[in-house]
Amino acid sequence: DNEEVAADLNGLGKVAAAHPEWLEGDFAVLLEPSDGQVEGGCQGTLRVILHTAGERAHSARAWMGSNAIHTAAPILDRLAAYEPRKPVIDGLQYHEGLNAVRIEGGVATNVIPDACAVTVNYRYAPDRSPAEALAYVREFFEGIDIAEFVVDDESPGALPGLSHPAAEAFMKAVGGSAQPKFGWTDVARFSALGVPAVNYGPGDPLYAHKRDEHVHVDRIHHCEARLRDWLTARLP
Repeated sequence: DNEEVAADLNGLGKVAAAHPEWLEGDFAVLLEPSDGQVEGGCQGTLRVILHTAGERAHSARAWMGSNAIHTAAPILDRLAAYEPRKPVIDGLQYHEGLNAVRIEGGVATNVIPDACAVTVNYRYAPDRSPAEALAYVREFFEGIDIAEFVVDDESPGALPGLSHPAAEAFMKAVGGSAQPKFGWTDVARFSALGVPAVNYGPGDPLYAHKRDEHVHVDRIHHCEARLRDWLTARLP
């Protein structure tokens, strides 16, 4: 429930906070699209909003004001030049991302805007804590004229943990090779509770959030068969 939006709305997060005993277990499998491959851990996510300020004026007399949208240009320039960090953790190479995902500003088509907001999303490798991620983003934008820096949302990542016996047994049962999880998933909720967890399910993650996002039916059957075999093999 609400896995894709703000952390304070996350349904599993509410369960973990109110009734952590409901989530006790030896091992957890999150049916996250992974194209039938085990994906270890997950990235942390941080969302910040960078506000720029200006002064309103009539667009016919622009020199009487200060354009807050133009002031946001250095933010976008710096993001466009960003070089992603690609750390290797437990044999899996993660790929970080720092991107503008929304920009808001403007009063009317004949008014120089006095405010603009750029929403930036940082997807960071699980070897960084939320505090380290925030410090990195603050440092990244140093020297740019930002009126207000607002932390809008954050969730820590989860280390792969594939060396855990339960994870190793699951890997052996479903086959394939382990991959890193690019994105945040509820694996992090279980990790925080001390329960080892992996991502495994049908659906190619390369199509996530694309216009042609889809799942091949044969991959649903593929994953269902392997999960059934793994579960029934564990029955007494």
